[in-house]
Amino acid sequence: MNDKYEKEITANLERGKESIAASGKLVEEGYFDFAASRAYYAAFYAVSAALLNEGAEFSKHSGVISAFHKKFIKTGKLEAKYGRDLRWLFELRGIGDYGQTAHVSREDAGKAIKTAESLLQSIKKLIKT
Repeated sequence: MNDKYEKEITANLERGKESIAASGKLVEEGYFDFAASRAYYAAFYAVSAALLNEGAEFSKHSGVISAFHKKFIKTGKLEAKYGRDLRWLFELRGIGDYGQTAHVSREDAGKAIKTAESLLQSIKKLIKT
């Protein structure tokens, strides 16, 4: 783990774990839009931790997603499916947060949680926490 960012990396991974737990509770209560948003944020925190481990900081979601693809997917450090998963979660979050009349289904919310959990676990292994 990158010593310079150890606290930030650990905090991001913990937020990712908490966001997944919150997503599950939101699904149980029928709040599928908000569950999808939390699932995306779980992935976002995990990806941010991975980038911090590489010494890279970004303030915009688009920068985080782009850098993740460049540093982890294109280099083969992580499977290409994780790049597709992150983009899908980002798009789903857009529906959940800004979809107006469109909404996230129970099925997609559940899939989002599993997808975020898989990405989080893969990043934890990569960082070796």
